[in-house]
Amino acid sequence: MASADADRQATDRRFMAAALRLSRKHAGLTGTNPAVGTLIVRDDGNGPVIVGRGVTAIGGRPHAEAEALAEAGERARGATAYVTLEPCAHHGRTPPCANALVAAGIARVVGAASDPDPRVAGKGYAILRAAGIEVVERVLAEEAADQLAGYLSRSVSMRPQVTLKLALSADGMIGRPGEGQLPITGPISRRQVHLMRAEADVILVGINTALADDPELTVRLPGLEDRSPIRLVLDRQGRLSPQGRLARSAESVPVFLAVGQEADAGRRAVLSAMGVKLLATDAFEGRIALPELLEDLAAQGMMNVMVEGGAETARNFLADDVVDRLVIFQGPGRLGADGIAAPVDREHIPEGFRLVREARFGDDTYAEWVKLRTD
Repeated sequence: MASADADRQATDRRFMAAALRLSRKHAGLTGTNPAVGTLIVRDDGNGPVIVGRGVTAIGGRPHAEAEALAEAGERARGATAYVTLEPCAHHGRTPPCANALVAAGIARVVGAASDPDPRVAGKGYAILRAAGIEVVERVLAEEAADQLAGYLSRSVSMRPQVTLKLALSADGMIGRPGEGQLPITGPISRRQVHLMRAEADVILVGINTALADDPELTVRLPGLEDRSPIRLVLDRQGRLSPQGRLARSAESVPVFLAVGQEADAGRRAVLSAMGVKLLATDAFEGRIALPELLEDLAAQGMMNVMVEGGAETARNFLADDVVDRLVIFQGPGRLGADGIAAPVDREHIPEGFRLVREARFGDDTYAEWVKLRTD
């Protein structure tokens, strides 16, 4: 019996890991809904076979369970469903996913992360159990929560997950004054950054970086160009140049400008006419109030914000304690004493962060920390 239980647990973990990989297919593309993966697995005596696959559709509908059930058809009856997030339990025009699983004749549901949305929060699992379906919760729950961190943060803390990404030289510098973008890391690391962008809702920089580097902030991986997220510039005084790459591309890839009341009305009108969306912000001690800005982004359904530059912006996010994930790419070259010092490096990680991943990309190192929060 113990061996059979161990085999079943191993099978559950294997298929849940596959469902989690599937869920990343539409990460950053599902609107206000989380990117969820679902697998329908059937065993007719010759071992388990996937008969239905689903991932939350682009824009957020249909949900992953509906997609997987549609592919499985009658083969769903008596099968096991692996879902990376508790099935929804609230009614709209279409029935909740929990009811759809019941109606399809699913015999067993294996779930990963629980949904903190008060419309769900245990109600989905309760519907399944009331229908006589076996429910196994929290299989690879930590891994699922890590992938769904943006959705969980928005649901619980009413703000997006914030990832601060830094590229550091070997001597802890992020650039040189007046020299714009410098190639601190190699091409493999840069491709990894573009992949991170593809899974984010927002890429954020400060106005000094936008003016000095004139960046595009788009995804430039072959086949993923259409996954460029919103580009957001913190620009209290409204200094973004209408001739820059960001403003000139606002019609094709969205650009948001977080401005204060003191921003020049004429410049705002010009940028708005070019397609730049202006976000009114509060000020605190002479700079944009970041917690309030993040609340506003969450209210618009945004779940994952990636902060890319520069040093002052990174320092402000850390000072306001709104960084949830810290990512450092470090190249082998040195920039020297005249470089711009990073606000944080591997030897000086702020208190409360836990190292969760390390890797090497060519000659560069990669490390990722997650903030341990109790709120």
